[in-house]
Amino acid sequence: MSAIENVVIIGSGPAGLTAALYLARAELCPLVLAGSTPGGQLMLTGEVENYPGFPDGIGGPELIDRMIKQAERFGARLLYENATKVEARKQPFMVATQSKRYRTRSVILSTGSATRWLGVPGEQELIGKGV
Repeated sequence: MSAIENVVIIGSGPAGLTAALYLARAELCPLVLAGSTPGGQLMLTGEVENYPGFPDGIGGPELIDRMIKQAERFGARLLYENATKVEARKQPFMVATQSKRYRTRSVILSTGSATRWLGVPGEQELIGKGV
C-alpha cells in the first residue's frame, strides 16, 4: 500500500506553484502534477509586466522557472505527468496519472485555461510577442 500524500496539486501555472510554495513552506511536502508542459500560459508570454516584484518585467518562462525552483527549494515535488483521473467520493482521495495512482488527503485543482487560437495567418509566429 502506498503512502498517503498530504496534498496533490494538479497544475503548474502561477496558482499551482504558489500553492506548492506555501504548502512546502508549511512542511506539507506537496506533490505537483505539472503536466507534460509545465507553467501554463505564462510559458507563451514573452514579457510579463504586471507581476509584483519585477518593475522592469520578466519573461513568462523565466518567471515560471523561478517559481519552480523556489517551490522545490522548500520541498515541493514536481512530477511532469498529467492527471488522468480524480476520485473524490471518499477519503483518502485518489489522483491517477498514466503511470501511478496517488492517495491524498487533499487535492488542489489549478488547471488554468487553454488558449483558443484564431487560426489566422502569422498567428503561430507571433505567439509570445503580444498577440
